[in-house]
Amino acid sequence: MEHRENRLGAAYLGEDTCHFRVWAPTLATVGVHLLRTERLVSLRRAERGYHETVVEDVRPGDGYFYDLGGHRLRPDPASRWQPQGVHGPSAVIDDGFPWNDADWQGIGLEDYIIYELHIGCFSPGGTFEAAIPLLDYLKDVGITAVELMPVAQFPGTRNWGYDGVLPFAAQDSYGGPEGIKRLVNACHQRSLAVILDVVYNHLGPEGNYLSEFGPYFTERYRTPWGAALNFDGPSSDQVREFFIQNALYWLRDCHFDALRLDAVHAILDHSPFTFLEELAVAVRSESGRLNRRKFLIAESAANDARLVRGPERGGYGLDAQWNDDFHHCLRTLLTGERNGYYRDYGEFAHLVKSYREGFAYSGEYSEFRRHRHGTSSRDLPARCFVVFAQNHDQVGNRMRGDRLTATVSFEDLKLAAGLVILSPYIPLLFMGEEYGENAPFPYFVSHSDADLIDAVRRGRSAEFASFEWPGEIPDPQDEATFASAKLRHELRKAGEHKILLEFYRELIRLRKIVPALAHLSKETMDVTAIEAKKLLIVRRCSGADRVLLLANLNSAEVSADISLHAGKWRKIVDSRARQWGGGGSAVPDQVNDSEQFVMPERSLVLFRGEISA
Repeated sequence: MEHRENRLGAAYLGEDTCHFRVWAPTLATVGVHLLRTERLVSLRRAERGYHETVVEDVRPGDGYFYDLGGHRLRPDPASRWQPQGVHGPSAVIDDGFPWNDADWQGIGLEDYIIYELHIGCFSPGGTFEAAIPLLDYLKDVGITAVELMPVAQFPGTRNWGYDGVLPFAAQDSYGGPEGIKRLVNACHQRSLAVILDVVYNHLGPEGNYLSEFGPYFTERYRTPWGAALNFDGPSSDQVREFFIQNALYWLRDCHFDALRLDAVHAILDHSPFTFLEELAVAVRSESGRLNRRKFLIAESAANDARLVRGPERGGYGLDAQWNDDFHHCLRTLLTGERNGYYRDYGEFAHLVKSYREGFAYSGEYSEFRRHRHGTSSRDLPARCFVVFAQNHDQVGNRMRGDRLTATVSFEDLKLAAGLVILSPYIPLLFMGEEYGENAPFPYFVSHSDADLIDAVRRGRSAEFASFEWPGEIPDPQDEATFASAKLRHELRKAGEHKILLEFYRELIRLRKIVPALAHLSKETMDVTAIEAKKLLIVRRCSGADRVLLLANLNSAEVSADISLHAGKWRKIVDSRARQWGGGGSAVPDQVNDSEQFVMPERSLVLFRGEISA
């Protein structure tokens, strides 16, 4: 726990005593208005714009506002609980919680198999506690890490989470701070790591009162969501401290194992020692102090290898980053889409390069962006990349939020599964993907400001203009739009949904037990292709263990002579096998040395062999 006197927000000290601390450099006086006892207590002004004091007769659950003068009662920017929403009072919490994870030290990043979910849509109840009964199912599938979309307090009860305005407060309609700790504790009891998506590039518009406290934002830069957070201007040290304390709160107090940093390309910071670097140092230090593995995983649209390079090589020192290129390469080959940002992809060579290196764009000219894009990722370890066939963005930022299930065939779904799970990178599944969920995941909100609701509707329409998709956009404000995104777990119990689920389960099982698949390394992998036939050939090894992956992304059957290492090779996965709902395959069960393979259209096979002594 950080020193109580430095902690932002309300720190309950026990015996009905609480320490309040807030950064408000532009205000001469700040008071804390305590609702239960109807008291206004003035805070003492301290150095660098902080205001603080210790107050007696304060209990857990007590509501309070900060009084900024001029009849302005505002929630605490570092509130841990907002039981009445973004405009209501903050509430004091007792940090004590009966954790049962004392022996949990986390798992290595190379062992992460991530399942991204939205709390409101994942379970019928749509709360932290309602998700707990489904954890055993995820564990049985083979998932090792659960990733929660943002849960910081947002307006209303329906939101993707990227409109959060109180970064420390777990959403009240999901179950608040007690609920989220119960969920994390339950995950650790099942040896599941837990990742939280956090947003340090902007705050949502409704309920965003931070600018009334101090210069949290700057007009020097603009983001797609408005004014940028002030990470490199006057008073930026205190803004950084706010968000670093936030990261450590989730990792230390709530026991999360990793944070996914949303859209770091929109964290605009030209200082010599950036916020991201400072954050990485703080998290590494806390990880060592706690003797628990803690990771930072970036999302970036920039293809910037510096994010995950170590400081000794001029990097920021983050642990991994999402690789959108991998998704774009795969999706365009499966669907043929070439509109919007997909216009930069669609060549088979893009997928080959992404499979081999990570980024498909490492300095080449981007037609969509109209400038050169990316840096080389050739030297980066495979564990630095998170790859996926779907995620919340790539589904939800389509006009109707349609999943791959609505666009491609059953055979394509199996092909996509194999290419992601059997890659040398960290795989991520978007909730329901493992059984072919067909519920859409459209964008949804529940704002209370009519002008803001209209602005959201207009903004969504403008966002889709370059894609030229036909049809109507689901109304983000309509509760039916949110309801349509609820998972239909009953689907996984029958038909092709059940078969696909078993296929995912088998791929994940093999990834864990086959050394050549479990070893995430580019150095022991060889990626080649017969581009004219759209046949991907991947050889991986670990010691004497060898695997050969063949993936045909052609819409027609192809044949090819493939040279193998000496020894016997046994087929262990064939996406066209009848076991997996296919019509059968001509690919033999066992081969030696070299073979002419006849690969059915849109299919994948995996062989395993050992070199003879």
